[in-house]
Amino acid sequence: MTMGQKPGQQSRRSAKETPPDEQSGETSPMVNHDDLRTWLSAFDEEMLLADGFEDAVLGVAERCGQPNLVVYDADKCIKILMERDGMDHDAAEEFFHFNTLGAWMGEHTPLFLWKYEPGSDE
Repeated sequence: MTMGQKPGQQSRRSAKETPPDEQSGETSPMVNHDDLRTWLSAFDEEMLLADGFEDAVLGVAERCGQPNLVVYDADKCIKILMERDGMDHDAAEEFFHFNTLGAWMGEHTPLFLWKYEPGSDE
């Protein structure tokens, strides 16, 4: 049972619904976008997605009394811009900050996570 779950109530997220990366512990190069959208809609159909960054989805963030939000790996979004659009790191980072991170679409706007990595200089 998880916090907020009633006794006897199944978790909304079974092992079958867990994204493939979490099941195996490995990262896959491509995410099935239809499967991802189906998995996300089980949480909240009003969540907004950042188009073109499906491969950077980490999961869903939940807070008491607030809408569920899709969470993206910010560094992976920048990497996608570099690989997909042929940008260098600086151009991709600037584009990401202005056009993606800077795009407020209301209370369902996705979150972008900067991962803490011990020993990193940045």
